[in-house]
Amino acid sequence: MKRKKTGLIILVVLLTLLAVASAVYIRFGGFGTGKSADPKEFARYAVSVDELTIPTGVRIVALGEATHGNAEFQQLKLDVFKLLVERFGIRAFALEGDYGSCEAVNRYIHGGPGTPAEAAAAIGFTLYRTQQMEQLIAWMRQYNEAADDGEDIRFYGFDMQQIDWNIHILTEAANNLEIDIPILLKQRENMKDGVPEKFDMGEWIESIEQVKQNLLQFEGTEVAVHCADILLQNCSLGKVMSTPKVDAFRDSLMAENVQWILEREESLGRHSIFISAHNGHIKRVNDYRNGGKGMGHLLADRFGKAYYAIGTDFYRSCCNLPKNPNRTQRANHTFFSRDPLAKAAKHCDFETCWLDFAKVPDGSSLQRYLNNPISMGSLGEVNYSFLMRILPRTFRSKGTPRLLYNSMIFVPVAHPTAPNVE
Repeated sequence: MKRKKTGLIILVVLLTLLAVASAVYIRFGGFGTGKSADPKEFARYAVSVDELTIPTGVRIVALGEATHGNAEFQQLKLDVFKLLVERFGIRAFALEGDYGSCEAVNRYIHGGPGTPAEAAAAIGFTLYRTQQMEQLIAWMRQYNEAADDGEDIRFYGFDMQQIDWNIHILTEAANNLEIDIPILLKQRENMKDGVPEKFDMGEWIESIEQVKQNLLQFEGTEVAVHCADILLQNCSLGKVMSTPKVDAFRDSLMAENVQWILEREESLGRHSIFISAHNGHIKRVNDYRNGGKGMGHLLADRFGKAYYAIGTDFYRSCCNLPKNPNRTQRANHTFFSRDPLAKAAKHCDFETCWLDFAKVPDGSSLQRYLNNPISMGSLGEVNYSFLMRILPRTFRSKGTPRLLYNSMIFVPVAHPTAPNVE
């Protein structure tokens, strides 16, 4: 009897320990929050984001997001862009959103009708329907209202996943110039989110090409022509959407569009631009497993030191994530990055801080973390699943900071956005 009772006690203890260990693992994505860089050493080189500087000769400044669902990372878009406008003469903001939708925002910040909330909604992605994005758009409009001629801010997009605004701008320009519009393009414009019953992809591409070629005969049609190019890119993307090559192909198209934006700004007398996207897109080194390079990798290859990448990370993130396919239902979930640099920022009681890798000397103990692979947080606009608790690699990435970025901004404790899903 005693042996049975002892065995039962041991079993209960083991099950209790297993339950506790499982709870810890699920909570932290491992048994604890990982190592920390030396807080005192970190504090010697980390400074306020207000002190952020950009090297001479930079043509593209890229700001990454460790997550799409944290208020601080969205707020950084405005904080960093204001610095670049006021101190470095940058006047172009480019977002990971499709070109046509962002042109709708550009029209608003240049005095168009509507509200900041309506302009943010025009971008099309729920993750941008936030107070932070509205504040960014409102500041841009206010700036433009007081700006001298030629000093206005412009809002661009470099993605191609959505098409409605591109169709609208293309047909609008054709109508204004009295250019014939193919029937299929008229149908698609009128149906908006729908697709004509007898939709032929070949005819669709041909109709876009036809309007594009006619627009090229006129001056001042660059915006509409680029909308046509975005629609053609969308068609190309659709052909590989269900293949392993889709991510690298999309990034290659985004890199092309960023270069187009830079060239357009240079034609207007501006030497550099600011772009914002997820960390995964702006990394200076990002080779996809299925072949191909990430957008930042392609831009770093093309522009070298003239491409400046600022990564971001968190120690703890309470992140807003979708939980259904159409992303209208959302919830907040907590994750830990196990990033030793972000953990040091937490120990230093920073709310936000910037670490310029070029300022960290070779003798610093921080070099072991800058020059070797470490864990970092990484959450995109993906549907939450409990499997994420069991598989930490779904919300973390591993990489060498100095290879990926030129500098990083750390937000030790990141709070959720509150997107308007109506």
